[in-house]
Amino acid sequence: MSQWPDTRILDLLGIELPIIQAPMAGAHDSAMVIATSNAGGLGSLPAALLSLEQLREELKTIRQNSQRPFNVNFFCHQPPAPDEQKAREWKNLLEPYYRELGVDFDAPTPVSNRAPFDEAACALIEEFHPEVVSFHFGLPEKSLLDRVKATGAKILSSATTVEEAVWLEQRGCDAIIAMGYEAGGHRGMFLSDDLSSQVGTFALVPQIVDAVKVPVIAAGGITDARGVAAAFHLGASAVQVGTAYLFTPEAKISAAHHKALRTAKESETALTNLFTGRPARGLLNRVMRELGPMSDKAPAFPLAGGALMPLRAKDPADFANLWAGQAFRLGVELTAAELTRRLADEALAKLTRR
Repeated sequence: MSQWPDTRILDLLGIELPIIQAPMAGAHDSAMVIATSNAGGLGSLPAALLSLEQLREELKTIRQNSQRPFNVNFFCHQPPAPDEQKAREWKNLLEPYYRELGVDFDAPTPVSNRAPFDEAACALIEEFHPEVVSFHFGLPEKSLLDRVKATGAKILSSATTVEEAVWLEQRGCDAIIAMGYEAGGHRGMFLSDDLSSQVGTFALVPQIVDAVKVPVIAAGGITDARGVAAAFHLGASAVQVGTAYLFTPEAKISAAHHKALRTAKESETALTNLFTGRPARGLLNRVMRELGPMSDKAPAFPLAGGALMPLRAKDPADFANLWAGQAFRLGVELTAAELTRRLADEALAKLTRR
């Protein structure tokens, strides 16, 4: 019998430990998912940057190397209409950097893309039957969501406000990820683009717990066992941890990202829309400092990244996104399996201490 004070997520998802490894597009692959799930947590595969062929191979690899439940995560944004004037103004703003780095400013601008959940991705879910499917930026259209539910998958999605949590519950989510302001990567906000509506994890979690009947998963600023235990004290049934897993050997991050995580000061993260057009938390670098982390000139998500791609190729430390949550300084060097078990073991010790 589990000693955890709330076992609803364990029972719902069929996992042993209430530790969910966050899906971090571009930062890891199936190896981290397999290691986390085999350790008793829930590994999560990010699909937003994968082609259908890549997604199929990753799903096949996971199924071949783990019998445990795992999660597949998709974005649910609506691709924007091209805006040539906006794109031109954005690239012109970056022109001095092109000249400085010797990059051909007149070459065609690469296309930055994130794939939203669609018919083809849904067909792969129907083929591989992952135990959990999670979404970011809301939920897909009802016909697709119904098909995912018909596979038996449990549905999770991120809420950054109480209003979003209630909206998700009303549309059939089995559990809500309460994503606080501290979290690294893209904000999951979808009912509003007003950043002033965003609150911290430990203010958000208990309010969402009080507002919905489904279990709540705390996310944002949780990097060690203290954060896990605190989330449970506030009514969470599990935690989703991202940045801490970037310190594991299973992470597939650049050398620049790796170095920044280990050398930046604890205050050096900010929400920025420069890299994709949508607010996401990352470590401060040159382009964020010089242009300001938020710019009204950045094209709509996910198009902003295209003009930065040639600069990023030349200088990833200064021109690539270095996603990280506010508690990144608490990261430790462990394997994904070791991290999963340590977070659970140490948190449970705190929660059951007499």
